Amino acid sequence: MRLRILSGLGVLAAAAFLTGCDSQPSTVKLTDTKSDAVAKLKATRAAKTKAAAKVKANELGQIPVLMFHRIVPKPATTDDRSPQQFRADLERLVREDYVPITAAQMVSGKIDIPAGKHPVVLTFDDSSPSQLTLNEVGVPQKDTAVAILKEVAAAHPGWRPAATFYVTRDMFGKTGAEEQAQTLGWLKDNGFEIGNHTRDHLNLRGRPQKDVEEQIGSIAQQIKSLSGVNPTTIALPYGNQPRNKDWALHGKFYNHQGAFLAGYTPAPAPFSKAFDPAGIPRIKVMEKKGDCAQFCSDAWLDWLKNNPDMRYTSDGDVGTVAYPKFKAPYLRKSFATWSLPY
Repeated sequence: MRLRILSGLGVLAAAAFLTGCDSQPSTVKLTDTKSDAVAKLKATRAAKTKAAAKVKANELGQIPVLMFHRIVPKPATTDDRSPQQFRADLERLVREDYVPITAAQMVSGKIDIPAGKHPVVLTFDDSSPSQLTLNEVGVPQKDTAVAILKEVAAAHPGWRPAATFYVTRDMFGKTGAEEQAQTLGWLKDNGFEIGNHTRDHLNLRGRPQKDVEEQIGSIAQQIKSLSGVNPTTIALPYGNQPRNKDWALHGKFYNHQGAFLAGYTPAPAPFSKAFDPAGIPRIKVMEKKGDCAQFCSDAWLDWLKNNPDMRYTSDGDVGTVAYPKFKAPYLRKSFATWSLPY
């Protein structure tokens, strides 16, 4: 029996000798590792907060969603812009540190732009040939909206030619399925968003649910069959919502994350309590004339420039929502884990 006890003590002594008297238990090592990780997280968050404060980030600020229609040499209505006017519109956005994103990126909160920059959403209604027409070798024709977007982007490295095109059955003036598929495919392959604008551009206000779903669902199916794209946003014709605004978002053949109206104000950030995915405002693009002295693009861009605390400014990190602490009451609870107040 003594031999057994001594043998056991010998084993313990050998183990102590092999491990060393000063070695720490594994639980202590685990605690240290966890403490290091927590300290590292705190340091990273502190660095992000400092960087956000430096650029005066405000990701609860307002975003201009600009509404374009035709780009034509001789504008026939106030909805039209000439190529020269459109270039000037874009050049202003460049000068004032706006970076285009798509409507889908906005509503999903995936606003991935450099720190200190401001998002802008460029939307084009009615799928006009003046927005995109491809020549015989598949290159956008000169002075179309897409061609001008690409020219401006090429002249300003870092400024992206992103935009959302809201499609009706007119489909950029193409009647054959092959040409329609080619045009939509070009948009998809070049990073542009294809959105829903209803099949016939009918006013949805007051129409029964069946008609609303047929108008939205039929063009959604056509877009899907031609390009493989399921539209994730819709621009409502004339900015009018159906009797139940949810009908514009969800139907048998469609599931939209956002529905855009026709105008008047900048849009709330998707992280803000004021954001309503079923009714996102847009701004008509026009100079300060008549009603547009207050309610169109030149007026609103001036206002945002003069009120920078109201404008969305990025912290450069798509995984956080940075804002001054005093704006905390405006944050949607669903984004609390993204929150980075400073």
